[in-house]
Amino acid sequence: MISEKLHVALNDQLNFEFYSAHAYLAMAAYCTDQDYDGFANFFLVQAEEERFHAMKFYNFLSDMGQRVTIAEFPSVKNDFTNILEVFETALKHEKEVTRRIYNLSDIALDEREHATMAFLKWFIDEQIEEESTFDTLISKISRIQNDANAIFMLDSELASRKFVAPAE
Repeated sequence: MISEKLHVALNDQLNFEFYSAHAYLAMAAYCTDQDYDGFANFFLVQAEEERFHAMKFYNFLSDMGQRVTIAEFPSVKNDFTNILEVFETALKHEKEVTRRIYNLSDIALDEREHATMAFLKWFIDEQIEEESTFDTLISKISRIQNDANAIFMLDSELASRKFVAPAE
């Protein structure tokens, strides 16, 4: 049985995942405005992925007999100086997601709530991938940021990214 503390924390993370989707939509909108359609696609896919994550929390809470509550969230950042700042902001956000997932895991571990610990393992693995992806793209953008041709090539590469829901 999930404690009230863990229930509230899981529900809060569900809402944070929806907030993350909005943050990535704002980043996509900035990229679109700057005519970076591939970068925009990257963040649109990222937003779809975050909604998928939110629904994993929704389904888990529901399966555990817990009430889901959808909350409002703060405004997201819409203005950026350049494409590098967009990705640095995204990495900072992913590091916050990782911190929050670790906190949830700590609560579940303290409470010996094994079903939640098993559920959160997927997210821990996912966060390794998320941070690595953003670290790699920041490295690439940092190296090429003044090379319009290289930015164009990376933008074109990211245009092919698609969301594929992982097999359960």
